[in-house]
Amino acid sequence: MTVDNKSSVLAIWLSLISNIFLTLMKIIIGLWFQSEVLLADGLHNAGDIIATIAALSAMRISKLPADEDHPYGHGKAEVLGSGFVAFILLIAALYIGYHSTIALFHEPQSPSWVAFTAAVISTVWKFVLYKYTMRIGVNTSSKGLIATAKDHLADVYASLAAVVGIGLAFVGGAYNIAWLSFGDAAAGIIVSLLVLRLAVEMGKESFDILMEKTVDQEKLHQYILLIEAVPEVKRIDRIRAREHGHYILVDARVSIPGELTVQEGHDITRVIKKSIMDQHADVDEVLIHLNPWYED
Repeated sequence: MTVDNKSSVLAIWLSLISNIFLTLMKIIIGLWFQSEVLLADGLHNAGDIIATIAALSAMRISKLPADEDHPYGHGKAEVLGSGFVAFILLIAALYIGYHSTIALFHEPQSPSWVAFTAAVISTVWKFVLYKYTMRIGVNTSSKGLIATAKDHLADVYASLAAVVGIGLAFVGGAYNIAWLSFGDAAAGIIVSLLVLRLAVEMGKESFDILMEKTVDQEKLHQYILLIEAVPEVKRIDRIRAREHGHYILVDARVSIPGELTVQEGHDITRVIKKSIMDQHADVDEVLIHLNPWYED
């Protein structure tokens, strides 16, 4: 296993263990002290456990080498895992929003310092996990890890909302401001909207990759410049590139002088491939089709 793979797997396992611990802590404290936003956040974390297991499984599959049935590799397994995380976040957002709305129509419970402390611990813990997991995800171009990091960010929103909501309830009790007593439930509604937005963004990104949407134009332009820098290339007839999980596939049709030999054409394709792959570590394969070019 490479260093990058070890770092990715470690980040996922840390995420899983953290989610299990935080889920138990929030649900127990949320039930004991009747904090709607903390309980909803705990149930959200329970969904995260499933999502993290899915991400771990997807990462393992995506690292498998290409085979006869999957000649382009298994990279899209991570995209499927990312899409599953988005689905879990969607369900969590709807659940948190529903229960927080219901709580607005019931007598608010007295805020608890234990619940407040649990929310603060969760906020700090999840923010550190988010930064750590996102850094490794970006460095390894892992869709699964990036999705897990965004899941941690959603937890930061949820826990921060719990801190604010319970804090407002304390202020309302101290200064006899009745409407602030509903801060716990109101914070839950706000966080449900934030998590919903994150779920939609992640789902759209996964859908675009599965539908083989092209890479952004800036990246495509960089490939074009590298191909045009090869002296024998007279024209680029077509170039396409698409993400395939944690790597990119590039294919291009280029015109070179028609009088060159097959061996010379083969050497040119190798130069083009090496040029692109040396400059872009996330490119796993470059397919070049040669067309003959003649002076008019």
